[in-house]
Amino acid sequence: MSSVPFAPRLIRGALVGLDPANPLASVVAFQYNPDTMTRRLEPQGAGSSAGEKGEAYRLAGPPKETITLGVEIDATDALEEANPLAVATGITPTLAALEMMLYPKSLVVIANMALAALGTIEILPATGPMILFIWGPTRVLPVRVTSISIAEEAYDALLNPIRAKVDLTLEVLTYRDQPLTSPGRALFLAHQIAKEALAVSNLANDLGILSGLKL
Repeated sequence: MSSVPFAPRLIRGALVGLDPANPLASVVAFQYNPDTMTRRLEPQGAGSSAGEKGEAYRLAGPPKETITLGVEIDATDALEEANPLAVATGITPTLAALEMMLYPKSLVVIANMALAALGTIEILPATGPMILFIWGPTRVLPVRVTSISIAEEAYDALLNPIRAKVDLTLEVLTYRDQPLTSPGRALFLAHQIAKEALAVSNLANDLGILSGLKL
């Protein structure tokens, strides 16, 4: 708890998995917002090669964006408050919620195994939840979790992890990666429109800087 009486309430970043059969398949609100986040953008050129004449400025779509960040998970406060879930399982539920973003649903796996046993020739791969990366009101992005690295750092008497650092790599899914009717497609377009508006609002700053230059 903050010792500052009028400290603003911070918005927590989060990963939220949405599934039609289970509207909140995985929800992980960051206990502590990471201090840094790395974003890598790679342009998607329309030309078949970088040097193709007349195609240097053509874009086939939005850039490929990769987000990497580290998240800390700690059960110390919950254990001090004798939270029953933390006492029984430590931070295992939070880790499980993160990891389930990479797993197909077990019911679907079992159903596919039954279909295979019955001789079904073609079985479609299971579909995971749509995952949203939420980082403040201007960044609600559909993403694919491409890697999770977990460093468990402390355990309780039952060997439940009670402290861990998790490194996440996320690939932003644009409107080119999703079906026409997908809510994620609309979310990405809204994000791009908001980004365009913010870029226009930066014009005043740039004009002020340029007016101070001496040629």
